[in-house]
Amino acid sequence: MVKCCGLVSETNIPVPLKNISVDLQVQDHIVSVSSSLQYVNEELSPLEAVFVFPLPADAAVCHFSAKIGEQEIVAEVQDRQSAKDQYDDAVSSGQQAFLLEESEESSDVFRLSVGCLSPGQKATVTIIYVMELAVQADHALRFCLPAVLNPRYTPAGSGGGIVSEVSSVSAVPYSLSLGVHVRSSNPVSKLESNCRLDPVEFLNSDHTHATVSLSPGHMFDKDVEVFVYYENTHQPTAVVEAGVATAPPGSLMADPVLMISLYPEFPEEVMSSLVSQGEFVFVIDRSGSMDCMMHHGEGAQMRIQSAKDTLLLLLKSLPMGCYFNIYGFGSHFESFFPQSVVYSQDTMEEAVKRVQQMGANMGGTEILEPLKHIYSQPCFPDHPRQLFIFTDGEVCNTKQVLDLVKSNVFSHRCFSFGIGEGASSALISGMAREGSGHAQFITGADRMQPKVMQSLRFALQPAVDNISVTWTLPDGVSVETLSPPIRVLFRGQRAIIYAQLKGQSSGSCEGAVMMKYNLKNQPVTNQINFTLKPAQDTGLAVHRLAVRSVIGRLEQEERAGGADVEEIKRKMVELSIQAGVSCVHTAFIGINKNNRETVKGPLLQRRVPTQRQSYLFGMPAMGRMARSCAARVLGSPPMFMSCAPMMMPQAQMMKCSATPPIPFYSSMIECDEISQPEAEPQQDPLLQLITLQKAAGFWELGASLAHVIGKAEDQVTNQKPDKVDGSVWATVLALIWLNGFKKDDQVEWQFMAMKAVSWIHSQKVGTLSQCVCAGNLLLDCQVSEDMLGI
Repeated sequence: MVKCCGLVSETNIPVPLKNISVDLQVQDHIVSVSSSLQYVNEELSPLEAVFVFPLPADAAVCHFSAKIGEQEIVAEVQDRQSAKDQYDDAVSSGQQAFLLEESEESSDVFRLSVGCLSPGQKATVTIIYVMELAVQADHALRFCLPAVLNPRYTPAGSGGGIVSEVSSVSAVPYSLSLGVHVRSSNPVSKLESNCRLDPVEFLNSDHTHATVSLSPGHMFDKDVEVFVYYENTHQPTAVVEAGVATAPPGSLMADPVLMISLYPEFPEEVMSSLVSQGEFVFVIDRSGSMDCMMHHGEGAQMRIQSAKDTLLLLLKSLPMGCYFNIYGFGSHFESFFPQSVVYSQDTMEEAVKRVQQMGANMGGTEILEPLKHIYSQPCFPDHPRQLFIFTDGEVCNTKQVLDLVKSNVFSHRCFSFGIGEGASSALISGMAREGSGHAQFITGADRMQPKVMQSLRFALQPAVDNISVTWTLPDGVSVETLSPPIRVLFRGQRAIIYAQLKGQSSGSCEGAVMMKYNLKNQPVTNQINFTLKPAQDTGLAVHRLAVRSVIGRLEQEERAGGADVEEIKRKMVELSIQAGVSCVHTAFIGINKNNRETVKGPLLQRRVPTQRQSYLFGMPAMGRMARSCAARVLGSPPMFMSCAPMMMPQAQMMKCSATPPIPFYSSMIECDEISQPEAEPQQDPLLQLITLQKAAGFWELGASLAHVIGKAEDQVTNQKPDKVDGSVWATVLALIWLNGFKKDDQVEWQFMAMKAVSWIHSQKVGTLSQCVCAGNLLLDCQVSEDMLGI
């Protein structure tokens, strides 16, 4: 294989994308992202470049422009078919044109076409989008700049659309420059990233304005995450944004829009007790792509192994008496039990054995059928269904999956986990949103277990019901809520409401919104007061996010069918054009009409690759190559094609990443159907201790426990206080060891410890002071009874 620097085609022809520059403007918990992509046509013929790339699923794309020389062409949002026709006409006549389209199958995939660049010509394309920042478990606000768009598995009989154009090739990563500017009403405590940053610079004395940049020389070979920490993250906020004076009177864009951000306050005495009932259904992606590494750093696990370790932890953390089942899916699906079974020692042991035998050997990623089967199963009275879905999110029928989850929202809650770089944010976030649950993404060196256990805590929280929102507004002012109804609230998570303010007040400029709900039959009220005076320096971010929310709801209504489908589509197009925010029925189109010279000569098309598994903010992240030397070569299609997009047969969908990379144009590898060797068993002492715990919550005294806590069996046995049961002694030792040596991992073992303490209390041992003292002496710890909870 010829090794070349930069982006090259099979014949070493340079690919036109050179580098990317990204600017983040963070205002409280909203970010505006401006991405500029620089191209140059280094070929001898006119060029059309086509890119398929990821964006966050909830982003509102609101600007698209291109600069050629000193001339800037600002694109307009138009009806999608009209925009495509104009683009085709312009390119075929030799005019320069630019087209940006959202995938009809998945809202986190876009296609950018850059047409008719003359030989030697340079162009800079700029895309701007706005989005909300998600709250993390440690109260950080997270932004992710995706560097990966994995090939999406296409089930038989379904059309892939834009997502089917995602292929896998090997290329050198793009260079990236990124600057972050934060302004907030709350002081910024710190800014962090998974990539190397320059020192943070605070621009005022109260630390409400800060800036930071990626260190020079960063190559865009993995997702870039930025974490913003405020001193008062959970402070409720209300922002009123003025409308556009030139917009049609009475329209959403003409009226002020209000954005309310609430952090529900739950009574501590209510939240201290977790529910002990429920049906827990764990759905595990076992497709070939799960046999890839979690990341490319030292000590990385295989995705499937990390999922298996997490399943073990979940199985040990479930409350006695609940129901559970485990499903694995790929090209087909299977379940451990015909239907969910009562959680007991016997059923847990059987599940643990089967988890240990699981492999990433079930073919493609067809998640729709197992979900249909699960939803067809009757629920158990007084045991609310909690669905946990683990997947690397590589499907092309995302919207079908989301519609199915939404149609069953009243029978379950859905907690979703995106594993590895390139997991579809539209799928992962969408399933949690439509299923009234919570989404987590496990990328880079993240450990899966802490994030999953946070979601388990959400699932075990007492359910919030009877949620209502009421408004208090001055005379002459009314409100139309634009957001979908709030169906679920979790402690530590934000609830956002968008509303359109209509009319004018002749007096007071103050308003209030009150959220009421019941928590374990106790009424709770949260209220926030706000001023109707518009905020400064928000641009139209709030309006555009509100429009994106409305369009998303209308799109779901359209897919549901009915007599008003055409009217719904008309409303979406009208709102999209008025707001300048793209949707599935519109596209950004820009044509250089001032260029008097048409481009002559045969037009070449280049589909631009990126780093292995890697897409820029970006552009294509291509190359999920197989690790197995037994991979089967399927053919040698050319990497670049003329105008028609390359369509791969189902059997040729590639779902693995490997090192070293293999050029896409020299071979394609079918690895979803290849059984990979099992990873080495995890030897972490914490995992070993987890494995030894019984379903009821206790540990048995023996050599295995002694080995985990680093003692000889006779030491552990001889130090047991008189008249203390061996299992009680073993359980106390396990709790002391966890608190003394694994305190930093408490979020992972907290539910196991709660079960253990509950079991000890059920034994009616009496005082345990002597037992705790002996355990501290044996393990050289200083853990009190209060710390143990006994």
